Amino acid sequence: MRLRLGTAEGRRFWQSSHALLLLPIMLIVVITAVDMQAPASIHLGPALVIAPALTPSLAGPRATAAIGALATLAQIVIAFTHGGIGTSNHIVQIITLAVLSVLVVLYSALRERRQAQLAQVRTVAEAAQHVLMWPLPEQIGPLRTASLYLAAEDEAQIGGDLYAATRCEGAVRVLIGDVRGKGLPAIGEAALLLSAFRECSHRHHGLDDLVTTLEQSIARYTADMEPEEEAGERFATALLVEIPDRDQITRMTSCGHPPPLLLSPGHVVTMPSLHPSPPLGVQAVPATVEHTLDVFSFEPGDTLLLYTDGVVEARDTLGRFYPLAERVARWTDDSPEALLHHLRRDLLAHAGGRLDDDAAMIALHRTPADRHRLHGHGHGHGRAVRQDATGAEGP
Repeated sequence: MRLRLGTAEGRRFWQSSHALLLLPIMLIVVITAVDMQAPASIHLGPALVIAPALTPSLAGPRATAAIGALATLAQIVIAFTHGGIGTSNHIVQIITLAVLSVLVVLYSALRERRQAQLAQVRTVAEAAQHVLMWPLPEQIGPLRTASLYLAAEDEAQIGGDLYAATRCEGAVRVLIGDVRGKGLPAIGEAALLLSAFRECSHRHHGLDDLVTTLEQSIARYTADMEPEEEAGERFATALLVEIPDRDQITRMTSCGHPPPLLLSPGHVVTMPSLHPSPPLGVQAVPATVEHTLDVFSFEPGDTLLLYTDGVVEARDTLGRFYPLAERVARWTDDSPEALLHHLRRDLLAHAGGRLDDDAAMIALHRTPADRHRLHGHGHGHGRAVRQDATGAEGP
């Protein structure tokens, strides 16, 4: 079957590994032809080693072995045209090329094995992530949701950042948090906090009681499991938000966690006032900690953006932090999925493609369809700082 250049089939063929193997083959043919036509004093045969050395980046060990054998055969052909195969110089070149080809094949086999192991690790990590942090539904109550997790460690899909959402008594409760540390060592504390939140969200009517229970769970864990050398170093920040189905007044309480951003149509970003208490696990007696309940108006058509400090603490090459409130003002009218897509690209571009800490974000959009059901309720309490795309603030 002929493949015409410019067709979709033709492009897929030239982008495939089989088509890329034509490169080392053509290299062997060109080097052999030029060497056979060159004067006897010019030896291009040693350059044939480039072909098998290039192949592992294009294909597996079998293809590498075939290219190595073809390069060795080409060296033998060159030897016959320049004084015969029995000359010491050609014998050394043939043996050297054969040995190098074998070494490249061994390298290719080890590389393929390593890639298979990494793929398995990623698969296990993804499965663990789904078990630890259940994917948020696209719609929960009156909210359309989207979430994003960026792990700082290359081989890990999860780390110390966490989030969860659950339904309870005509409202949606959302948790986002950040356990001290990153990557795999922080998974245990993250799993503990998530499990306690899911189990206790339905048992407590107030967020203050729920936070106290979460703090008691952290305290019990650190008392039983914390190594002596890490005494006092296990803690977690957390932000809990309660969004009623039929009321625009949203409640939240923070344990050392950054405040959310409220995105309204027209490129307006609102930062609700927040009075955080210490992070979970810091206080020796959790029951003595007072947690302030902050409220704000979350109206239909708005989007609430929750995030961890790995987002706002990401630095560029000049050491500048990521200006989340300024950047997100560009996409206040986008859907939650599109918003997080833009933020992911912009954040990684700001950080040079790699983050130094885990980062998580949740976008919660209150659907306009609820406007009629919410009509007649209060319009909000508490102070909010409004910031538009230019950075100007107002009440």
